[in-house]
Parts: sequence; structure tokens; C-alpha cells
Amino acid sequence: MIALSLAEIAEVVGGQTHDIPDPSVQVTGPVVRDSREVEPGSLFVAFAGEHVDGHDFADAVVEAGAVALLASRPVGVPAIVVDDVQSALGALARHVVRRLGATLVALTGSAGKTSTKDLIAQVLARKAPTVFTPGSLNNEIGLPLTALSATAETRFLVLEMGARGIGHIRYLADLTPPQIGLVLNVGTAHIGEFGGREQIAQAKGELVEALPSVEDGGVAVLNADDPLVRAMASRTKAKVILFGESGEADVRAENVRLTDSGQPAFSLHTPSGCSEVTMRLYGEHHVSNALAAAAVAHELGMSADEIATALSEAGSLSRWRMEVTERPDGVTIVNDAYNANPESMRAALRALAAMGKGRRTWAVLGKMAELGDEALAEHDAVGRLAVRLNVGKLVAVGGREASWLQLGAYNEGSWGEESVHVSDAQAAVDLLRSELRPGDVVLVKASRSVGLESVAQALVEAGTEGEVAVR
Repeated sequence: MIALSLAEIAEVVGGQTHDIPDPSVQVTGPVVRDSREVEPGSLFVAFAGEHVDGHDFADAVVEAGAVALLASRPVGVPAIVVDDVQSALGALARHVVRRLGATLVALTGSAGKTSTKDLIAQVLARKAPTVFTPGSLNNEIGLPLTALSATAETRFLVLEMGARGIGHIRYLADLTPPQIGLVLNVGTAHIGEFGGREQIAQAKGELVEALPSVEDGGVAVLNADDPLVRAMASRTKAKVILFGESGEADVRAENVRLTDSGQPAFSLHTPSGCSEVTMRLYGEHHVSNALAAAAVAHELGMSADEIATALSEAGSLSRWRMEVTERPDGVTIVNDAYNANPESMRAALRALAAMGKGRRTWAVLGKMAELGDEALAEHDAVGRLAVRLNVGKLVAVGGREASWLQLGAYNEGSWGEESVHVSDAQAAVDLLRSELRPGDVVLVKASRSVGLESVAQALVEAGTEGEVAVR
């Protein structure tokens, strides 16, 4: 964080100082909520959770070097006490962002947010110091913590924004007002909570409504291939730039193809020129993500060649998102188990089909959460798609939703041993460990709550250590 004194912070957040001998002492280290991340000069944010109360760590974090706590009650060590810690954290982030002078890029969408955020960060880092959301910490706590990790040297701040209802993104954009706002897509993730795609579009579009006008430098980057996103152009006063495969897109891809290993390649066209891209990531769905990143980079002054080079060299920065491991015995494990929705599930299956040409393929799939009344139809459709893509074997893991996956595959023509429903992760590992053979490709994917990353991890370890159980 940029250096601020405890007195300044108290004034910004409307707090009272307690047990602080010298209010002029500055916070020079990171702002953290995890006591294990405290460094000398840190500000520790004490949240009182259901199971853990950060106030209980007051002595330990000060001993570890924290200058003070941001807390909701006095704790006997230096602290700034406020009525609401989360609101205070947001106010501090808003203050710091306004003082930074960095260009703030915010993005949202139903699928691909984290992968796209990672691409944008890697591309912009070629131009100037860049800070970005770690993993998918995109909520009311993670977003301000990320913003506060920026320093005086930061020139680009890339923030992922998630939403579980109307008004969430408006709140986040108020905490950290963006200059560039990117909307990737409107899908069916969390449709059970929102009630429909139109409501999802309403929520995601709050980002472009928060942008400055054209005259003040606001830029809305919108997906030309998604009608609900493209329609958001009417909801902003910012400049609109379109990306996609549509001929009307300002930043577009032509001659899209997949390499033999399933990595996307395409010709990148921008208003400033054209260049060739061959990505290190897996799956054609990353083309749209790459175009979104390219559109942002173009608006920030990078040439087509610079963007193409950066995209071609960018890797995956976040765990369990199309994370590919080649075992010594020739088996390939694709761990995409961080999360799942119908759009990302279809994209992962298509990537598996591309990677598995001439090889035996396995799709180990589990529940897609928060689909509401659409759950049965969407799980059935994914099971059917696995068959249409000629996936060698579908292993549906878990309860009712998994049975719908397997039933969809069965009804599409996957009979005999081509699809199977198993009760849990360990059963899936036991099955695969007994049947995998060199050259096989295994995709593992489900919503985060299912925990199928344990299957992928066990299979990776089994390739070098023999019998491995799910932990």
C-alpha cells in the first residue's frame, strides 16, 4: 500500500485510535486479513467470522510486525476501531485508489473472468508495473484488499468483479472506480440466484454504467459475439470498443484453429495492425479471453505485435483452471476443477476433444451449482455433449446432479461402459487408477463445492508414487 500514517487512516475510515502511542507511525507494508501474511509495517484487518475471530490474533500479528489492527473493538494493542470493519476497508481502498494515479481496469462476466484477468495482467505488465486480483478474490473483501496492495509505482490495477445479485458490481465499482470496464459474457452461472439471464445482464452491466464519460477517458470493452453484452453499449457514456470474432469487432480474431495439443492459434486484428498468436493455454474458449485482453491493451497504447507476443507467452496464473500435467507414464491430467457452469463445462469438453485426438479421453465431471430450475436440463445437456464430442468415457461423480449427467449421456447413446456414475471422489480415483493406460487424457471439472481437485491431484501423484488416496 502507499504509505499512510495511522492518523490518516483513522480519519479516512472514521475510526478511533486505541493504544497507539504515536499516530504518525506509517503503514508501509501490506494490508492483510490472514495473520500468516503479516509482514513488518502491515495493517491487519480483524474480521469476526463465524468460526474465526481476527481480534483473537491481535498480540500475534503485532509481534509479527503489524503496525496496528483495523478492528471493531479495542484489543489491547495498537488499533483503529470502527463500527463496521468491511465498510472501513472499502473506504480505505477508495481513498488509496484515488491517490494512486494508476489506470484501473475492471472486468466481469459469467465465465472466464479469472483467466482473462490473468491474461490482461501479463500483457500490461510488459508496459508498466501492474497489480491484479490474486486468484478469484473478487468480492467485497478481496477486491479492496487487492486495491490496497498497489504501491506508488503501480501504473495498472486490474480488478476482477463478481456478483451474486443486482447492486453488487455497482457497490464494487464505487469502492474502486474503473476507467476501463470489460464485460466478457452473460451466461447461466448463478442463474438460480439471479432468476434469469436478463437479470444477470442487468447486474453485469452495472460496470459500464459506472464508467466515466468519453470526455473523461472512460472505455467500455464489450463482447461483440454476445448479444446481451453488446446491448450494454446503450447503458454507458464511455467510449465503446468491441472484441470478438464478429466482423464488426474492433479487435477480432480470424483463422482461429487449435494446434495438435489443443492450444488456440489465430490472427489478431486491431485498429493499429495485425499479428499472429499461438497461445500456451488450452482450449478454444481462450480466444475470446485473449481478444478481451488485447482490446484493453490496445486502448492503453500497446501495438498489435506487442500484444500478440505477450499473449503467446502468457501462462495460467491461477490454480485448477485447465491446469495440464503430463505424467511420466504418458497420461495427461487436465485439472479444471476450480469451478463450473454450463458455458465453462462445454468449453472444457471441447478442449478435451481437441487435446485427445487419436487418444482415449475421460471426462470426470460433477455438479454445476446454483442453476436453480435449469439444473436438470443443463446437466443433461452436458452429458449429451460429452457423447457428441466422442469423449471415450464419462465418469459422473456425486449425487443427484451427477446422475443427470450420466443419464444425459445414456440417452444420447452412451451405453455399456462408456459412462458411469460413482458416489464420490475416492470411487472415481479407484476406477481411474485401475483403468488408465498410457496416452489417456483425463479432464476433471465440477463446481468448487464438489472438491474434485482432489481427484486430479491424486491422479497426478499416482503417476509417480503408485497408490494414492484422496485426502
